[in-house]
Amino acid sequence: MTTELIVTGRARRRGIPSRRRHEPLLRRIALRSPVYLVLVVASVLSLIPFAWMVIASTHKTSDLFVTPLPLLPGGEFWQNLGRLQESVGFGQVMINSVLVAVLYTVFSSIISVMCGYGLATYRFRGRGVLMGVILVTMMIPMQVLLVPLFQMMASAGWIDSYQALIIPFLANAFGIFLMRQGFLDFPTTLIEAARIDGASELRTFYRIVLPVARPQIAALIIYTFISQWNSFIWPLLMLNSEDKYTIPVALNTMIGLSRVDYSGLMLGSLLATLPLFLLFLVFQKQFVAGLLGGAVKG
Repeated sequence: MTTELIVTGRARRRGIPSRRRHEPLLRRIALRSPVYLVLVVASVLSLIPFAWMVIASTHKTSDLFVTPLPLLPGGEFWQNLGRLQESVGFGQVMINSVLVAVLYTVFSSIISVMCGYGLATYRFRGRGVLMGVILVTMMIPMQVLLVPLFQMMASAGWIDSYQALIIPFLANAFGIFLMRQGFLDFPTTLIEAARIDGASELRTFYRIVLPVARPQIAALIIYTFISQWNSFIWPLLMLNSEDKYTIPVALNTMIGLSRVDYSGLMLGSLLATLPLFLLFLVFQKQFVAGLLGGAVKG
């Protein structure tokens, strides 16, 4: 943009006609137009499933299998909402999901930030091996861990409890890796200056390190909240009481052997998506900056 302004300014001073002055801009638009076209098409295609979810949540299930398909919202929204509340108690499961996701996000983020900071800034024997072990745990499929974790929770008497959903996964390997990558580029001179001034390690961490690492922390919070909010397999194994179900587990109960309430499922999925959508809108700048900052550092 700066180069373009310089070029057009020089052209104006030299008395070049307006059409010739705008040639670089027009040429650049012409060169990039295929890229813009691809991006627009990809954006429209990615929005189609969400648009269909909105439309389907306002129609009867029988209306979703007619030809042609409805392309505009219908008038069954409140009826579907009442049936959704009656079927699964959607208000209660929404509270359950918020409770579990918020508690998990708070404690898991604290652990990830402190572990990432320690691995990035402190020099101690075995640091590389420890980081390698953390990375290896990211490659273990969840299905491999289900049986031993279930036995551990049964031995502890935590079946059908929220601590079984939160505590086993508090040490999030990806979160630790993300924060470690973010702290690698942190200026160590600031930490050394704080130590020389007599600040304790804890004071240095909270007063100097955390404010600078806000983009990475925001990205970590969003990622952690979304992963717990969408978790399905583990809560399905752990929870037996319907009044403790989270949203994915509760919506799964609407899929029967002979009948599936697709309109209710679409409405439940839409309402479950809204908190994530709002969370991303609020923290989108920090989320992108944090992921890019953690991705480009070695």
